[in-house]
Amino acid sequence: MDNRSIGIFDSGIGGITVFSEIANDFPSENIIYLGDTAKFPYGGKSKETIIELTKENINFLMKYNVKLIVIACGTATSQALEEMQKIYDIPIIGIIEPTVNNIIDESVHKIGVIATEGTINSNSWENNIKSKNNNIQVINKACPLLAPMAEEGFTENEIARLVIKEYMKELKNEGLDKLILGCTHYPLFTKLIQEELGEKVEIINTAKQVSKTLAKMLKENGLDNNTMAGKHEIFLTDTKCKFIEIANKLFANKIKIENVKKAII
Repeated sequence: MDNRSIGIFDSGIGGITVFSEIANDFPSENIIYLGDTAKFPYGGKSKETIIELTKENINFLMKYNVKLIVIACGTATSQALEEMQKIYDIPIIGIIEPTVNNIIDESVHKIGVIATEGTINSNSWENNIKSKNNNIQVINKACPLLAPMAEEGFTENEIARLVIKEYMKELKNEGLDKLILGCTHYPLFTKLIQEELGEKVEIINTAKQVSKTLAKMLKENGLDNNTMAGKHEIFLTDTKCKFIEIANKLFANKIKIENVKKAII
């Protein structure tokens, strides 16, 4: 048993999809969430910058003696996870490997991946998928407008509908078995994406896959905490944003966010 907190970070509100899933699946776990809202978005930044930002976020969480860190950001996962695992003596997971490990089976022949430009350009999703099954065809699509739209709360309005329709044009007739939402902001658009692609395409929410992997990690490493009601703390590097408003609107049935703390990094 280990009552230390699980640390989670993202560039903004997207990681709340992961936080929400973990909070729901592990009600006894303490969680500290960090949103680097001052430096959002990460998607168009260089790999070197992403590595430095990721270090800053992890260093902040380490001050709170977290027992495990979840990089709830597709861009940071694709460009900095491997480096972070070499630097820090603490379990660190991202969103890519857990997702790939949990969804690849013999029924999968063609997978679509939508993510930020930085993530798509890194080929991390395709490389991980191919490492499991080299015969799977992977179709990548950068969707750079979605994360900023999510931060503004534009997830189900007509603007979102039109943008999703445009992004899905190249994918809807590809005969996909599954579509991976390779940025943690993207599950906020699941309804519209499913409408465009049809019910035959399985939409993969990485937050759910991370939570499945986390369950195994906590148990196998003796890190689980099942003796108390979990406490949640949320820190933002810039509190002058719509984080609380949007998070409560989107996740009122799962978690209640009443206040956030300023993170000094």
